[in-house]
Parts: sequence; structure tokens; C-alpha cells
Amino acid sequence: MDLEAISCDCNQRYLARYERWIHLHFEADEGITELTFFTLIATMVVCISKLRYNLGISPQMLTVLGTVLGLVISFRTSSAYDRYWEGRKLWSSIELASRQLAQIIWIHVPNERKKDPAKPSEYTEEEERLRLIIEKRTMINLIQAFSVAMKHFLRGEDGIYYQDLYPLVCFLPRYVNAPSTDPQNGGVAPGGGGNTEPSEHDELPLWWQSGAPRKVKAPKRQKTFQPEKLLPEITSDTPLRPARNPPKTTIWTLLPILIPFRWLGKALSRRVRETISSSGDDRDISGKVKKPVKVESNAPLEIVLFLSSYLSSLLKGGLLQPALATAYTNQIQALSDSMAAMERVRNTPIPFAYQVHLRMCLWIYLALLPFEIYASFGWLTIPMTTFATLLIDGLLEIGQEIENPFGYEANDLDLDGFCLGIQRSLHEITAHNGSNISDYIFANMNQPLAPTDRSSASELLGTLKGRDGLGTVRRTLVHNWHQVNSQTRQSKFD
Repeated sequence: MDLEAISCDCNQRYLARYERWIHLHFEADEGITELTFFTLIATMVVCISKLRYNLGISPQMLTVLGTVLGLVISFRTSSAYDRYWEGRKLWSSIELASRQLAQIIWIHVPNERKKDPAKPSEYTEEEERLRLIIEKRTMINLIQAFSVAMKHFLRGEDGIYYQDLYPLVCFLPRYVNAPSTDPQNGGVAPGGGGNTEPSEHDELPLWWQSGAPRKVKAPKRQKTFQPEKLLPEITSDTPLRPARNPPKTTIWTLLPILIPFRWLGKALSRRVRETISSSGDDRDISGKVKKPVKVESNAPLEIVLFLSSYLSSLLKGGLLQPALATAYTNQIQALSDSMAAMERVRNTPIPFAYQVHLRMCLWIYLALLPFEIYASFGWLTIPMTTFATLLIDGLLEIGQEIENPFGYEANDLDLDGFCLGIQRSLHEITAHNGSNISDYIFANMNQPLAPTDRSSASELLGTLKGRDGLGTVRRTLVHNWHQVNSQTRQSKFD
């Protein structure tokens, strides 16, 4: 790659980071709304004080309240960052466990099975090897599916009907006593009980989804994120949702000051629903009977169970050594531990009462700030209030945004990027052919005894008899140590 191409790539990365900075600082709707609101209060205070009546008050409470708020906001931001960093470490654990698990399956699970002389195989040797490769590749696809399912699960997107997840798990059993799923036939698996069509009560937990009406809608692409292009093309009886489903911007996001009115509306609607449902039926606010809502499945847990069952089948067939079986179990345990820890981070936010009280104290402080500093700054009270709002409220918004690091906010963890990184690693592992080590160790380009002896491995084998056997090799290794030890200690880097 030439210098011009490198410079162009660096410029593109710089522009991308600059555009993201602009997005973070000038499209933060909540921050701009509060900044405008408190700037208008400061403008009102200054104008009335200059034209009518002096609204300035004693600034004695400014220092005390400012110090207390600073400490509390600092604690709020640091605790939120701890949650953010814990989420990143847990995703690193998933990446490491996925790679280790894939290596054990792809390299250490043999491609040949012991044949029973009493039971002749119905497949040829080549077909048997192909079946085993398909088996191992399928289980590695499930490892990839775990990270994708974990991403959707942490974002509150339950189920498996997503464009980047369904192709990886669609072959798994769907009904009780049914070996596999056939999406082309309405999801009914062959061998599912003769002519008896399975009912929804026979569905396994992985396929249990909400009872929302199924309307076929064209999926909306979000930021050209198309991981499904690298996955199998499978048709589904249920419309697949996009890989990214960020929440829509609402009026409550644009004007957070109106949130109390939203709470009031919810409280009133709750009372109306209680009155309507007095007849005993579960109805909504319009009086219509609600459909029963099914409980979504824990897709990551179900995938871990299938990976564990694969270990069980390997142990029954005597295909995995005890040490490797222990390593396999440890990686499964690492996936389960990371899943439980990330559920804890997502489901245990900072107490709501603490957040509300801190926010109300901050608003009161910023609303009273122009009255307290007017006597000292005059017309400068307006920009000083704007700057204080930008500084203090910005710190609070940072803590609130990174508190749950698994969402779609600009500062959240890049879960989509993590999943794609795991996908790349798994495909790199399966690209390893596992050829005989003698094919590359004794190649002509391998010089194992350098720097003292720069003969290739094949040349060393050919001249073994003329070199006094292994004694010459041992002397060469000692000479290597003396040469490397002396030269590396004398080297200086500019």
C-alpha cells in the first residue's frame, strides 16, 4: 500500500470521527432543550433586573450547593462508567470463550470416528468425513449465534426472528419429539408425529415468541448494516426483523420536561383500565379484549444448552480427551457467567429515585443560578448560565447515557461490531485446514537452527550423518544462544 492510499484512509477515518463528534454535540436533543430553557431563564432575570426590578439574591448558598452537586454528579458519572467498562470486559470474555471453544471443536474433535465391525457404516469414508466437517461447522455457527442472540437479548429484542440470527439457528428442533425444522413447510418438522400437526404448546422454548400480530412489513435498513448478506439464505414463516432496531425518537426525547405529564397520563389510563376490566376480561383502554401475551425465550441460554449437549455426545462417543473436555466445559461456563453478569448490568439500573432527585436538584440549582450571580456579572449572567448548564448537565447526561451500555446510543458499546469481529475470528479458525505438521515443518523455507546454521530443515535431515549426529545440533543451539544474547544486548534503537 503506497503513502497516498494510507493518507487517504487516515483522512477518511478523521472525517468519520469528526462527523460523529458533530452528531454527539449538536444532535443531543435533551441537552439542547435544557440548555435553551435555562438560558431563557437567565435572559429573563437579566432583562427584568436591568429594566424593572433587581432580582439578584445573596450568593452564599451557591458555593455550598455547587460543591454538593459536584460530588454527587461525579459519583453518578463514575458509577455509570464502571457499568460501561464492565460491559466491555464481559464482551471481551465472550470473544475469548468463543474463539477457544471454536478451536477445541474444529481442531481437537477428530474427523474420523471409530467403526464398529459389527455395524458396517452406510456411508463411504469420504462421506463420513464430510458429515463430520458439517457437524463441527454447524456447532461453530451456534457459537456465532450465541453472540448475536446475546446482542438482541441485551437490547430487549426477544426471540430469534432477526435477519442476522434466524439463519444460524433455524435448523434446530422446533417441536417436541421433532428432530429438525422445515421453514419451507410452515415450520413443521418431519417426523413430528405422523399426520398430527404440532400445536403451539408443543413448541420448544427457543421458538416461543410474543403473541403480537404478524404483519408482513418490509424491513427498514439502519445505517447500511447488512450482516445477513454473509449468512445462509433461509425463508421463514415469520417476517424477520432487521439486525438493528433502534428506538424511534418521540416527543418525550425531544422535550424531557414534559415527562411528568406522561407519568400523569399513565396513572390516569391505569385507573381507566382498572375500571374497564372490572368485568373480569383483560381489556385495553379502548375496551377491546387483549390477546394473551406469550413469554419470550432466553435465546442465548437455549444456544448454550445445545452446545452443552454436543459435549455430552462427544463424551459418549469417546471423541474428546478428558483435559479437552474440561477446557470445553470451562468455555461454556465462561459464556454462561458473562451472560448472567450482563443481565445483571442491564436489569439493575441506578435507582430511579436517586436519578429523579438528582435531576430535580440540578434543575433547581440552574434555575436559581442567574439570581445569585447577577450582582457580580450583569449581562454576562446569560453566557455564564449557558456555560454552567452545558458543563454540569453534560456530565449528568453522560452518566445517564452510558449507564446501560448495550443500547443504540452513539456512546454505547458497539455490539454489532463485536459480533462481526467474532464472526471473522470463527471463519478464520475454520479456514485452518489442520494438515499434517510434517508438510510444513520439513519444508525448504524453514531454517530452525538460524542464525548460526541457516540450512533448511530438509537439508539438515539430509546431512545428519556428516554432522556428528545430534551433538552438532546441540552445539549449534548453544552457539545461537551466545550470538543472540550478545547482539541483542548491544543493540540500540533510534
